Amino acid sequence: MHILITGAAGMIGRKLTARLVAEKTLDNKPIDRLTLLDVGPPERPGNFAGGVDTVAADIADPAAARAAFAGRPDVIFHLAAVVSGEAELDFEKGVHVNFDGSRALLEAIRAADGYRPRFVFSSSIAVFGAPFPESIPDDFALTPLTSYGTQKAMVELMLADYTRRGFVDGVGIRLPNIVVRPGKPNKAASGFFSSIIREPLNGEEAVLPVDDGVRNWHASPRAAVGFLLHAATLDGKDLAPRVNLTMPGVCCTVAEQIAALRRIAGDKIAARIRRAPDPLVQQIVAGWPSRFDPRRALALGFKTEASFDEIIRAHIDDELGGRIAP
Repeated sequence: MHILITGAAGMIGRKLTARLVAEKTLDNKPIDRLTLLDVGPPERPGNFAGGVDTVAADIADPAAARAAFAGRPDVIFHLAAVVSGEAELDFEKGVHVNFDGSRALLEAIRAADGYRPRFVFSSSIAVFGAPFPESIPDDFALTPLTSYGTQKAMVELMLADYTRRGFVDGVGIRLPNIVVRPGKPNKAASGFFSSIIREPLNGEEAVLPVDDGVRNWHASPRAAVGFLLHAATLDGKDLAPRVNLTMPGVCCTVAEQIAALRRIAGDKIAARIRRAPDPLVQQIVAGWPSRFDPRRALALGFKTEASFDEIIRAHIDDELGGRIAP
């Protein structure tokens, strides 16, 4: 099996690559080739017996998109994206990567005669916009209130149509807010959800730009990789005609996040959070949904954590070697 990952140098891309290399199979089929693509050359994984191609390319360039499919990969994980805050501040860049890049990939597949790969698209709960019901069903109208959400929603519509017409075998998974993200903060407006856990656990101060009552839908990086792998194995007949679906998650407020941190790590760690309101972040977050009805995804076998405590413990185990900075 040949697998292509766009956005392979990003956090989820790296973790997905590591999982595929460790397991060596997908859907009980051996993986013999990986193509890892990003704007900068992704790191080549070790301990993998199969072939590995690392590609630095702009997928919005039709020629680069066509070249990415020269080896006709069986499964494509399309993760490449400009994150929410950056897409709001730089409209042209967001459209270029999030929409034009996705369209170029889908068009390259359509142009390849007799080729219909499984195409797993990482969408977002940002495709939904207020006013919200108490719990958002899987088929709630797409009315995004950010440029990022709009770009993701446009790709969802294209993916559904290209799948209906038989150009690709598509599935779009709307990821919750993924926390706790390791490494340095990125430009995502949602980045503080990770920062208020990650930095205190590392012995550093974290800045909280919103009030404690802000609520969101969360899952760990470990769960996100599980979502992607499971999506790649689903029978398209079980998805049709709605190939885009919302992933399960943990619904909690910022205050409940901090309470979970305090339970696990203590008052001293939680005291490292400093409140500094940011009007732009507050405006973006105010338009996001926060509570979902994930029954469809659960019925299809997707799984996630049961509590925010579990999400924090997954971060401590996976990224901190089970240890917390004093």
